Amino acid sequence: MGAIAAGFSPGGALAENAPPPPPFTQALLLDLARTLARRPFVAPPTDLHDPFANLNYEQYVSIKTKPGAAIWAGENRGFAIEPLHRGFIFANPVDIYIVENGAANRIAYDQSNFDYGSVKVPEKLPDLGFSGFRVIRAQDGGGSGELAMFQGASFYRAIAYGQYPGVTARGLAIRTADPRGEEFPVFRSFWIERPARADNALVIHALLDSASATGAYRFTLRPGEATIIDVELTLIARVAIDHFGVAGLTAASLFTPLDHRRTDDVRSAVAETNGLQMLTGKDEWLWRPVSNRDTLQISAFVDASPKGFGFLMRERDIDAYQDDDQHWERRPSLWIEPFGDWGEGAVQLVEIPSESEINENIVAYWRPKAPLAAGAEAKFAYRQFWCWSPPARSPLAVAREARGGRSPMPKLRRFVVVFTGDILADPQRTANLKAAVTTSPGTATNIRTFCNPQAKTCRVVFDVDLAGEIFCELRLVLQSGDDPISETWLYRWTS
Repeated sequence: MGAIAAGFSPGGALAENAPPPPPFTQALLLDLARTLARRPFVAPPTDLHDPFANLNYEQYVSIKTKPGAAIWAGENRGFAIEPLHRGFIFANPVDIYIVENGAANRIAYDQSNFDYGSVKVPEKLPDLGFSGFRVIRAQDGGGSGELAMFQGASFYRAIAYGQYPGVTARGLAIRTADPRGEEFPVFRSFWIERPARADNALVIHALLDSASATGAYRFTLRPGEATIIDVELTLIARVAIDHFGVAGLTAASLFTPLDHRRTDDVRSAVAETNGLQMLTGKDEWLWRPVSNRDTLQISAFVDASPKGFGFLMRERDIDAYQDDDQHWERRPSLWIEPFGDWGEGAVQLVEIPSESEINENIVAYWRPKAPLAAGAEAKFAYRQFWCWSPPARSPLAVAREARGGRSPMPKLRRFVVVFTGDILADPQRTANLKAAVTTSPGTATNIRTFCNPQAKTCRVVFDVDLAGEIFCELRLVLQSGDDPISETWLYRWTS
């Protein structure tokens, strides 16, 4: 394992006077993860000193990389790297290495590369390390803009051209919303391969560490109409793990037309995602709107060999949000396509009560059915599409909008679901159309459909008699005869 392993420390820094690092390879990183898994876990240090130990948000965001200080700036490589300062909630240090000609060289902290804004700093600072990094890409017509950012625990995000940052991915989830308490793995070190000028891809390697597991990761970023990230990972369990999730994603949802927690707000909706889309191993398209709940809600969508899932923004009209500052309609969709057979498990959805639009309170991930024994390894690979709309689309009608509220009939709840799609303009495919609604518990009543073939829409209105229950699982699909002509709309109502 050579000097990289020998120089590894809980803080992530290379030991002083360590010999030059050996050639970097993916195999070397995997060996390092395996060796680390055999050692007791040591939490990353958070020993930031003044003035960075107690920065507020405004002070932290005032610290910026100076123009031209990014790695590869001006080299016409299509990418540049901006190491990110430590401070605010980003206290943990990470090491960043640049891999060139097979050799890995650590980026040293240089305070001359930063403009500290409103933060007063000493004349000379020690090597503070970094909290993560931003990937910058060249834009059409000149200039540059953010492509991706890796910062905080095992979180990272990306955007397509013209988008605002929104949904966030995570390298590994452990015991999310579990009564035993959630564990947050961290990326300790990154190795970024220097791209050739002709490349349109950036390769990033990462070492993950936590009390329960370690991991070797490889991310391949490709910008385009959608930003594609191919993820390959190997997990090594330190201890037996019965609740872990891969391909995790998180987003914020404060209120939507389906829930009314914030009625005193000029905006129509505040959300980074409209819902969870799933394409099951049996080729069934599922759509589950997400909501900001009064109590913690956990849903598991059992599947085998899933073909795709992700958080989507289907509503791209600013009038649906009425927010010219945040532009929720310009947040990315994140669609995930597994490589290989992931076997049995479930897409797990967690909806967490929140009072703030900056809290990412909606979480989803693939939870394998089989636990991971101590010392065991597990490999996963998948492709992420950070996009305006995913490449995989249902040929059936999709649920574009849904609303919920009190019915005019006493003690009933009313729901309105609007489907749209070309299939709804086909008179042969919509012959004998009906809305199949099931509830558990409760009873669906007064089911009506209002179809407009010219607009290619069908609005379904129905009431639910909850019989005094405090929750109800709803399922709705449009059918022509016995054949589905829409995706399956799912929702959990809670009192």
